[in-house]
Amino acid sequence: MSTPPISELTDRARDIFRIVVESYLDAGQPVGSRTISRVSPLNLSPASIRNVMQDLEELGLLAAPHTSAGRMPTELGLRLFVDGMMQASEPSVEERAAIESRAGAAGPIEEALANTTAALSGLSACAGLVLVPKAERVLKQFGFVPLGEGRALAVLVGDDGSVENRVVELPAGMPAGALEQAANYLTATLGGLTLSEARTRIARELRAERAALDVAAQGLVARGLAVWSQDGDDRPVLIVRGQARLLDSAAADDLDRVGQLLDELEGKQEIARLLDSAREAEAARIFIGSENKLFALSGSSVIAKPVRAMDGRVVGVVGVIGPTRLNYARVVPMVDFTAATLARLLA
Repeated sequence: MSTPPISELTDRARDIFRIVVESYLDAGQPVGSRTISRVSPLNLSPASIRNVMQDLEELGLLAAPHTSAGRMPTELGLRLFVDGMMQASEPSVEERAAIESRAGAAGPIEEALANTTAALSGLSACAGLVLVPKAERVLKQFGFVPLGEGRALAVLVGDDGSVENRVVELPAGMPAGALEQAANYLTATLGGLTLSEARTRIARELRAERAALDVAAQGLVARGLAVWSQDGDDRPVLIVRGQARLLDSAAADDLDRVGQLLDELEGKQEIARLLDSAREAEAARIFIGSENKLFALSGSSVIAKPVRAMDGRVVGVVGVIGPTRLNYARVVPMVDFTAATLARLLA
């Protein structure tokens, strides 16, 4: 069923519909006609309100759960509200400061991204997400630590202070000196280069036989670089923070849905594809419930916004995942502000 234009609703229907949606998003409970009659300025009887609510139900905008005489918005109703009736509220000074301070903290870029995502999660009471291309760190130092039994630990230090370790298999009979020779060569020759630049230079020097290395050390150099690139240089980094936020007091009555959502969050490749679909959007994209197949079973909503550098390039996507009963008017501007903050960080 397609969403009816907001213009097709009467003023009375729009007012009642707005009260139902806002009350439901605030409290998470179906809203009855008597409640609306008390808070509405329309001065209508509960019977008149029930008639309007019935009309809205027939349009597919409201639904009546079996356990309650009240109404709640359907996914179609939420879409109509978000697209045509929502009045966004900008993040407060305190909320802006919390996001900016986490983004500006010292440390590797991925740590700043994780901290910023955690701040967004805490403020929105959702799980926070950020998707960015895998950054090619500039190499500073290499090392090999023998582990015994034909294995060594390859250690890479980036110029941003980040450290990565990988276990590499050593051929039988490799002399201990080859580890030190390979590490010294890598540090002296490749310091200041990105990983892809390093691989290109090593391949060129080995082909031209300019590398002052014996055969064992040559193999170790190639193997050491290979283990850092085995996942692919351009695979995006997806950071998820705040899953525990989904287990709030309101989740107690809906543990099956929350459990399903937590399972879905484990499928990071699928989430990355979903976020990537928002890269070309001009504004925040909002996926409500079954509008997206990934979260159809859990009935969850996703708000995602591309992160654009000053020159207009998309350098990532930031967003949140939570129940369809989100405070969209508050969370959408918060995602917008986080995207702007990360744009300055990633530019």
